[in-house]
Amino acid sequence: QVVLVESGGGLVQPGGSLRLSCAASGFTFNSYTMGWYRQAPGKQRELVAGITSRGSTNYINSVKGRFTISRDNAKKTVYLQMNSLKAEDTAVYYCNAKFEVSATLEYWGQGTQVTVSS
Repeated sequence: QVVLVESGGGLVQPGGSLRLSCAASGFTFNSYTMGWYRQAPGKQRELVAGITSRGSTNYINSVKGRFTISRDNAKKTVYLQMNSLKAEDTAVYYCNAKFEVSATLEYWGQGTQVTVSS
């Protein structure tokens, strides 16, 4: 059974930091590109950051220099360190796992709310 469990969301003031975690089980973690997506109310879900099994990363322009994605293959966990948070970062953040051999195979977590507000 595939499970992706996100944690670390919450309420933070502008300029603050949060670290999201996504613990994976039920699949071969190091054969998957892991990603963090977010969806704000009334907006489409967007890819925030991704990291391949080899550690190559990519980021949406609006978070470059503020967010860092990382993974620990031994712990089957992917992280998103979010610094200098802004109100526009408010969204539900979802963990995603995409099989690198066939991108049609992917899994999603249940999401964790991040709210940036004073």
